[in-house]
Amino acid sequence: MNEKRFVIFLICLLSSITLFAQEKMYIHRSDRMTLGVPLTAIDSIYFGTDGTTAMFRIGDTLAQYPIAGIDSISFAPRSNTVTITYYGSEVSVFNPFAFEGITVNTVGSDITVHATTEIQDVNYSLSGTTSDGMFKIYSVQPFSLTLNGVNITNPDGPAINIQSGDTASVVLTGGTNNSLTDGLTYSVPPAGEDQDAAFFSETNLGFSGSGSLTINGYGTGKHGLSSDDAIDVSDGSITITSASKDGIHAAEGLLIAGGTIHVTSSGDGIDGDEAGIEITGGSVNTINHSDDVKGISSDSELLVSGGTINITVTGDQSKGMKSKSPITLSGGTITIHNSGNAVLEASGSGYDPSYCTAIKSDEDITISGAVITIVCSGLAGKGISSDANITMTAGSVNVTSTGNGATYTNASGVKDAYVSTCFSTDGNLTVSGGTVTTSSSGSGGKGFSTDGSLTIGTVLSNPEIYITTTGSRIYISGTGPNAQYAEAKAIKSDSDVLISNGNIIISSADDGIKSETSIVINNALLSINNSVEGLEAPFITINSGNIHILSSDDCINTTFGGGGEYDDGSLLTISGGYVVVNTTGGDGLDGNGDILFTGGTIIVHGPPNDPEVGMDYNGSCSMDAGFLVMSGPASFMLQAPSNSSDQYCLKITSNQTLTSSKLFHIQDASGNDIVTFQPVRNYRSVIFSSSALQNGATYSIYTGGTCSGTNTDGLYTGGTYSGGTLKKTFTINSKITSVNF
Repeated sequence: MNEKRFVIFLICLLSSITLFAQEKMYIHRSDRMTLGVPLTAIDSIYFGTDGTTAMFRIGDTLAQYPIAGIDSISFAPRSNTVTITYYGSEVSVFNPFAFEGITVNTVGSDITVHATTEIQDVNYSLSGTTSDGMFKIYSVQPFSLTLNGVNITNPDGPAINIQSGDTASVVLTGGTNNSLTDGLTYSVPPAGEDQDAAFFSETNLGFSGSGSLTINGYGTGKHGLSSDDAIDVSDGSITITSASKDGIHAAEGLLIAGGTIHVTSSGDGIDGDEAGIEITGGSVNTINHSDDVKGISSDSELLVSGGTINITVTGDQSKGMKSKSPITLSGGTITIHNSGNAVLEASGSGYDPSYCTAIKSDEDITISGAVITIVCSGLAGKGISSDANITMTAGSVNVTSTGNGATYTNASGVKDAYVSTCFSTDGNLTVSGGTVTTSSSGSGGKGFSTDGSLTIGTVLSNPEIYITTTGSRIYISGTGPNAQYAEAKAIKSDSDVLISNGNIIISSADDGIKSETSIVINNALLSINNSVEGLEAPFITINSGNIHILSSDDCINTTFGGGGEYDDGSLLTISGGYVVVNTTGGDGLDGNGDILFTGGTIIVHGPPNDPEVGMDYNGSCSMDAGFLVMSGPASFMLQAPSNSSDQYCLKITSNQTLTSSKLFHIQDASGNDIVTFQPVRNYRSVIFSSSALQNGATYSIYTGGTCSGTNTDGLYTGGTYSGGTLKKTFTINSKITSVNF
């Protein structure tokens, strides 16, 4: 009678459910397992003959449960969420798809899900805490995994293990903190399965939600978070506190569009493996203290167009950002601290240095909008380095390098030096836009170093470049004039240097700009405020621009590097612009071949002492056009332009030293000002040429006095000269007129 009443009661319930449009019956078992049954799938419900077993005929399935093991039966609308709650060594499971292709097996707190259903958008929600559990899922359809305040530690494997062939969307519930921890050693997985991380997935992982996830990766030789497919992060906070290998490893690439990622790992921080990495937003922070690892690594293209990235690498020969393919940095804010040392690796008859580098690519690096700050402090640490080309069109780059250089024996068995470099390329370096600031204080350190050509600016683009080197030179080998050193040059190019535009300020412990082939300046605001030699190349051409050079040796030196007083075929050409050179110990203009002036304004403040002079050349010097004024000592090596010049020139010497406070003034017979000049140091000679000088005309030289005009770089313009002392009146009678007073 009781069984009959119970059956009648159930029938009444089933009848009433239809009225309230309920879709499912839920069997709540006493083992904390809740099973959902679609009402339309229930054929019948009855009891076993002994009255202790409930029989559920569901389609072709007959489910049997002891009545004593059923806490209750309820009815509710359809749910698409499988809910799993961990209670220490036990779990509770709410499975609304128990009879629709989703099976949840439990062994203690180990959960294994087999989802063969064709139902899509199933959500698995995890919560609670266990110190000896896991979540593993096999699914043939895409699904969502919601972490809703779950803390899983698995002593012998991954905390979460997704063995699925399709996408898994991971939702970090807002306001919740979730943690996953694996064990030091893993149990052997079934044949054909990988389990390489505390959070492992065979399929694509997509992270969203505003909650947080902490992954503690302790597994030997394992990653923190890993997918054999791709990983997408659009929101949430993900922290990898440790990992034996990579913090995040995405075999098929990684996209970060939002959220916050913190990674501390013994291997690479973030690795896109054979596929690419793209960062369009969010915040990424990686810390790596191991040798020869990378903060962010990709074998394919690495793209950054937004977000905030902070990378710290302290291990020797480690890299902040590294790709075997092109790196494109078009946006975002990137800050990298690399403090590891360079390592000498055996090669040929010696060694090959492997550097700790902030940004390194085996192919091209393009910077077109990012804001980049780099601080590198290790032995021979590098800022941005490419085995191919570096191109910057926009953005901001600030590189500070403090690491010293050192000597070694290279692969050819020859003594050499390896040094810190802020920008270095095996190919070409182009800076056509944006702002670049570099500071290198280590011995032998360089600002720009390129094995190919260097191009700065275009007709329409005007980059700003500030380069400072302060390090001492490094002795390599040899003695006397044959001694070899690694020197702290601001810009070094093994090929052509072309400057078409830009605001360039250089302060160098050695050369300002050194090229092995040529330097061409078409237009620029170039200030070399400190240097040993300002510009050096076999061929130097200045077509336009505003150029100021201060050096302790030659300001502008054209040479093939052989030295001596013979014509080596080099050429200095100035056809336009405004050029001011100031040497404290060398020649203002030093041409080991020819010098050609066809235009421009050239102001030379020559050296204080013999035998150096304002201008020195081994070939010929043609002053065909332009304005030239040059002061210096009256050395036996004093040279004026050659007699072959088209424009008339003056070679003026004084029997007494004139102090820098005394103006030098030339006026014509009518009293018109030809030149008023104030050298920056005491002088005994002036070389002057201007189109104002005419053959047969008479001119007068005055010293001292005052001028009411504007003094720019020692040259007065406008105003009136007065009060000087007449020193000499002379008449021009040849292309080069020598005057002594």
